[in-house]
Amino acid sequence: MIRHLLEQVEFKHLGKWLFLGMIVGIVSGAGAVLFYWLLDLSTKFFLVKVSGYVLPHPAGEGALERITSTLIVSKRWLLLIVPVIGGLISGVLIYTYAPEAEGHGTDAVISAFHWGRGIIRPIVPVIKTIASAITIGSGGSAGREGPIAQIGAGFASILGRAMRFSVRDTRILVLAGTAGGIGSIFRAPLGGALFATEVLYRHPDFESDAVIPSIISAIFAYIVYGLTFSFKPIFSTPYYSFKAFDLLWFGILGLLLVPLGYIYVRSFYRIRDFFKNWKTVPDHIKPMIGGIGVGIIIFLFPQVAGTSYGWVQLAFMGKLSVGLLIILGFAKIGATSLTIGSGGSGGVFAPSLAIGAFFGAAFGNLIQHLFPHLAVNPAAFAVVGMGSFFAAVGKVPLSALVMVVEMTGNYNLIVPMTLSMSLAYIFSGRWSIYENQVPSKVQSPVHQGELIMDIMEGMRVKDAIQLPSKVLSFSENTNILDALRKVATVPYHCFPVIGVDGKLRGFLYSEDLRSLLFSGELDTIAPAVIVGDILSTNVPTLSPDDDLKRALSLFISSGREELPVIDENNRCIGILTHKELMKAYDKELAKRKNADL
Repeated sequence: MIRHLLEQVEFKHLGKWLFLGMIVGIVSGAGAVLFYWLLDLSTKFFLVKVSGYVLPHPAGEGALERITSTLIVSKRWLLLIVPVIGGLISGVLIYTYAPEAEGHGTDAVISAFHWGRGIIRPIVPVIKTIASAITIGSGGSAGREGPIAQIGAGFASILGRAMRFSVRDTRILVLAGTAGGIGSIFRAPLGGALFATEVLYRHPDFESDAVIPSIISAIFAYIVYGLTFSFKPIFSTPYYSFKAFDLLWFGILGLLLVPLGYIYVRSFYRIRDFFKNWKTVPDHIKPMIGGIGVGIIIFLFPQVAGTSYGWVQLAFMGKLSVGLLIILGFAKIGATSLTIGSGGSGGVFAPSLAIGAFFGAAFGNLIQHLFPHLAVNPAAFAVVGMGSFFAAVGKVPLSALVMVVEMTGNYNLIVPMTLSMSLAYIFSGRWSIYENQVPSKVQSPVHQGELIMDIMEGMRVKDAIQLPSKVLSFSENTNILDALRKVATVPYHCFPVIGVDGKLRGFLYSEDLRSLLFSGELDTIAPAVIVGDILSTNVPTLSPDDDLKRALSLFISSGREELPVIDENNRCIGILTHKELMKAYDKELAKRKNADL
């Protein structure tokens, strides 16, 4: 029994991905440690030392009791300058050595998966790491997920090519590297694995082959990162036990976040397109120009500089007013759009979380003020808002749910968060912060070959042609001259031949008649030749319930353009042509594509 069980396990396949996932995860985790260290160094220099900005930290990255809502910036005017300097350094680095490193890196990984055969140049993660650390550390509003995604994915791509893996395996490795980076730096291994496999598509879909390698990679990366820093969740949130009536407010919050998410996405790409189409200015200095706008925003509202995680923590603790929370939400949208849209380097995940948390906390505080007898907890709305906003703008409802739960350590909000996220996702439509997402696997070049087989396996011969249909047949005693006259009147070229006993004997193909016609001996032999003399008995046949995959295989192996369809009584009830098979496939493919739009 044990031996039988062991034989069922694909040790070679599982062992391969266990080993590769572990290697990619360890390197991704080390990359996350390096990136966090560089980011911390950059932040302490630009914001703390130069500008005198005492940043609050989230609970998982600092002592909770030392967190204060007091804004302390001793040299505030320098906040106008440091994003400009950071933007200039970042722009020169990126556009000199690796233009692919501009913008939010997750979209670049998505593009590499769908259209780039999983290839990421080795220089890209290096430049992305340095440029992002400088961009965010100098006050740019961006997140850690974009750079760390490219770090993990970049190493995985290098490994896949060095080991001469197939394109498919290299793509899976790239996703595993992405999962490792994100799962470690956000201390959310399961969420990181789900995110890497879900973010590829706008509609609910996963790259299922990559889920297990991604989980393995994320776990090992999380271990490396946690052993270096901490395994504690990034944020601390108060305990919350929701009441059934509260679900109404959480549902309303999910709907309210949809237009706010739309504003965020539209603002982001309007600014991105403006800078991209600004041809008179060199790309190298565009992030510096964007830094001017960022500097003005963070001079007015220093809370939106960098990741804003410390201020999100304060929102969870109820330390920020409704008016300030709303202002910070919109200021974060503007600062993020300018930082990344101008060509700066960083991710959009962390800003999305912060924006959702600010708007969610504002809504919760407003409900508490208007209906004090309901005794709602504004912190709960901040947590739910964080996940729901990103589910809408990133089109990743499941991974957003899991990641927020892991990042906050709060499992009590799963039900209201699921409701709010679902509504936000459903009503958010087609727009997404990740423009390289495709609607589903149907639209991905990665799965075109698989899609053909998938569609054909799900279709039957009876779906491709009308059965039964009128088929011209011949008696085995029919003279070939009579057969020639009759076949000239029909559009197909395969004809069943019936014996004197009424049973199917074989098939006559018109090309067999034509070869006889052009042999030069027709006048001599025609009176003596009957159909039974030239029929074919080894013709492959189909049944009405055969799938089109089998039909295509028979067309290829036989070299025929037409195949007879036989019923359970061994009677020919139709002729399937290769053209009809492909027409049925095209029709079903168009139907599926329209359903996905």
